[in-house]
Amino acid sequence: MKNSVPSLICRSLLAATVIALTGCKTLPPPKPIDQLTQQEQAGRVAFATNCGACHYDRQNGSLHGPSLLGTYKKDYLPSGAPVSDDHITHTIMFGRGNMPSLGAQVGRDDIADILAYLKTL
Repeated sequence: MKNSVPSLICRSLLAATVIALTGCKTLPPPKPIDQLTQQEQAGRVAFATNCGACHYDRQNGSLHGPSLLGTYKKDYLPSGAPVSDDHITHTIMFGRGNMPSLGAQVGRDDIADILAYLKTL
């Protein structure tokens, strides 16, 4: 009986580790800056102007908001919402949590450019 309890614990820990590791995925690196299209480059500039004070784009870590590195390579946004142009546009326009609304200062063309840029990260 003593041998079966440690064995059961070890098997349970091994199973939990395997399950946890299958959920981990390494994200591919961002598109090199010198390969960005004209729209993606415009999005990079708009991102730096409107988003860069609070969000990193090409590195992990957080400033006032979460890093947006790999945003479109993940299933969910930091808020828990599914990743989609609509969710991200809504967040930019109207804010969420501590993020202010940027709808008055960021136009639709800038948002389209920012989305194009985020897809390269």
